[in-house]
Amino acid sequence: MDVADLKAFEAVARHGSMNRAAVELHTVQSNVTARIRSLEREVGVALFRRHVRGVSMTPAGQRMLPYAARIAKLVADARLAAMDDGPPCGSLALGTLETTAALRLSPIVSNFVRTYPQVRLSLTTGTSRSLAVDVAECRMDGAFIAGPLDHPELHSETIFHEELVLVTPRTIHSLERLTSIPDLKTIVFRAGCSYHQRLEALLAEMGILATTLLEFGSLDAIIACVAAGIGITLLPRGVVAAAAQLGIIAIHAISPEKARVETLFVRRHDAYISSAMRAFVEVSRSEFGPLMAAA
Repeated sequence: MDVADLKAFEAVARHGSMNRAAVELHTVQSNVTARIRSLEREVGVALFRRHVRGVSMTPAGQRMLPYAARIAKLVADARLAAMDDGPPCGSLALGTLETTAALRLSPIVSNFVRTYPQVRLSLTTGTSRSLAVDVAECRMDGAFIAGPLDHPELHSETIFHEELVLVTPRTIHSLERLTSIPDLKTIVFRAGCSYHQRLEALLAEMGILATTLLEFGSLDAIIACVAAGIGITLLPRGVVAAAAQLGIIAIHAISPEKARVETLFVRRHDAYISSAMRAFVEVSRSEFGPLMAAA
């Protein structure tokens, strides 16, 4: 199988569109279509169903997809291992929670970029669920996510702990007030946010079982909506401390066993650890302490 065909297959599967896959791959749609047809001829079955809105995978395509991503990653790792000599260089694709980016990563990234200018570092924010999937499916080299995590293909190590607090409009001075608010709204990151699950469990213990869920893509938007009195959220104390000091929101401590959350760094067990990854690890260790066992 041609690796370029497999990359095109994975991109089309992810986007559900030949055209959008072509844009990502910096080529034209006809090239992507030709590669998919070539791959389908080679395996002997249809991998996609074509329709007016784009394409959708057949059962055969769904079964093949995990292997395609792993094969493409394995070939890329083999090439990288052969050429990985001298100062760290090449690309390093990492993911992070937006809260971790806001609280922890600025000094790490600035130090890394300054020290290793030949590495093309990309940092993408997402939810714990989406980031873990991206690492497992070889779209990222590693990611910072909220624990716990139980994934057979991912190596994880605790980096640090955060204290979660309940964040409410400044007019709410005690948690008891929440039980009397009709149509209470919870404000979280998009689907897959681990804090959302913890918030639901916390409210359920307080007897609040039905809330209106609002999803936003940025930390600033969530804090602004809470400050405007729209709803409540659950976030690390560090990311809301400044807003609380300004008096635009109120923060409420919760029980230690529910407040404590681990931030993990995850990568595939079988991935090649490049010199760029090792360099990022060493820079991170200087800030966080041990990040992962040396390999």
